[in-house]
Amino acid sequence: MIIARTLEDLKIAREALGEVNFVPTMGALHEGHLTLVRAAREAGRPVAVSIFVNPTQFGPKEDLSRYPRDEAGDLAKLEQAGCALVWLPRVDTMYPPHASTTVHVTNVSARWEGATRPGHFDGVATVVAKLFGQIRPKAAFFGEKDWQQVQVVRRMVADLHLPVDIVPVPTVREADGLARSSRNAYLSEAERKAAPALYAALTEAVKAILAGKEVAATLHKVRQDLAAAGMTPDYVALVHAHSLEPLAGFKAPARLIAAAKLGTVRLLDNLAVSSQL
Repeated sequence: MIIARTLEDLKIAREALGEVNFVPTMGALHEGHLTLVRAAREAGRPVAVSIFVNPTQFGPKEDLSRYPRDEAGDLAKLEQAGCALVWLPRVDTMYPPHASTTVHVTNVSARWEGATRPGHFDGVATVVAKLFGQIRPKAAFFGEKDWQQVQVVRRMVADLHLPVDIVPVPTVREADGLARSSRNAYLSEAERKAAPALYAALTEAVKAILAGKEVAATLHKVRQDLAAAGMTPDYVALVHAHSLEPLAGFKAPARLIAAAKLGTVRLLDNLAVSSQL
């Protein structure tokens, strides 16, 4: 496994590997990330993974300084997973002095996470565009847990005519349904027991919507269930799966998306509104 920490080392590694598939990460790797690596390997190319905690996608009151970091553990997991190249850039490599370009994706980024975390998707789009330019992958693999992020990246790639295939990979869950996330490490024991209520509430809501129940009432019930579990919902919405526009009634392709605060941890989850749960 090649480890590159400078752009020159990365250039040499990329020339040696030929076409690659790519998994961008912020480290603190868990089974969800490793599932992306395996999916990228199974697609038939060497896999490049980046580890970079991107400061521009964190707000001023968010958890950049305490975001979990475990470089040694991450590298061991990636080597075991068969990763070919790990890109570990410094902040001043990604954002050199006098850098003046930010990527802003309109419309699909405006609501939900975009409204709750102003500037977040500008940071995501900018760093992903930079990583695509550095790695030059044939395909990039993203987890569906961050559904809106996947749609923002897809829109950016289409609008900028970037030669990268975006491959979404289904959310990896714990046995009780909780979506795997690096931030789950912040949950207390009691909060960890309560956290699966988000997935449970969304699962029941999908069944209700498919059964013809009124959407507004169904979403209200989700918010009630989350509050009963000790969570504070940021949003619960039925949206068009790609535009992220809210839907008053069910019309495919649709996605049920939600974010809720549990203690100090913000949980995200989403489900396709489909009978294939």
